[in-house]
Amino acid sequence: MRDDNPNQRCLFETATGQAGYFTAAQARACGYSWALLSHHAANGRFVRVRRGLYRLRDYPSSPREEVMAAWLAAGSGAVVSHESALDLLGLTDVIPDQIHLTVPRSTRGRRPPRALAIHTSERPPDGAEVVIRDGMRVTGAARTITDMARAGLAPDQLSIAVNQALVRGLTTRDQILSAAHNQGARVLQSVGRLLDRSAN
Repeated sequence: MRDDNPNQRCLFETATGQAGYFTAAQARACGYSWALLSHHAANGRFVRVRRGLYRLRDYPSSPREEVMAAWLAAGSGAVVSHESALDLLGLTDVIPDQIHLTVPRSTRGRRPPRALAIHTSERPPDGAEVVIRDGMRVTGAARTITDMARAGLAPDQLSIAVNQALVRGLTTRDQILSAAHNQGARVLQSVGRLLDRSAN
């Protein structure tokens, strides 16, 4: 099959930063035509994970690769959040039973798989609230803590997350309060009490 001058190194470097996964759009940016992409999927060089998402067949598996796959499949506006962000940031010992993503409210409507929890937001995490972990866009410590306060995380786990984030320098008290302010009065009050306790 004639190829369209694909850049194999480009695709490998892209996939290497994403646990072996890549999107069809990323493959196109590396010079792979739709026909060539389909050809490599058919002969097994690429594994088609779901529509528009592929994985290099021989790439070694890694922890949390299912989070990477879900994040890539959700599109460019998605951010790993809530329990999944707590896990990636190492803020608590909560083990997520679903993969949590936050997407802009304008993208809602798709029914997520059972293992995926989609949170929609009129005010999606912006640049200052997002960090990169394992190649993924993840809500930073302050936004994650306040998202979890709003979601009703157990107070003892929330307290651990606050203390971990502050001790490790992932955020500041002022940043947490600012993020809580954007979540409403109930969250601001709850987070304020935790911060007062951690200061004593």
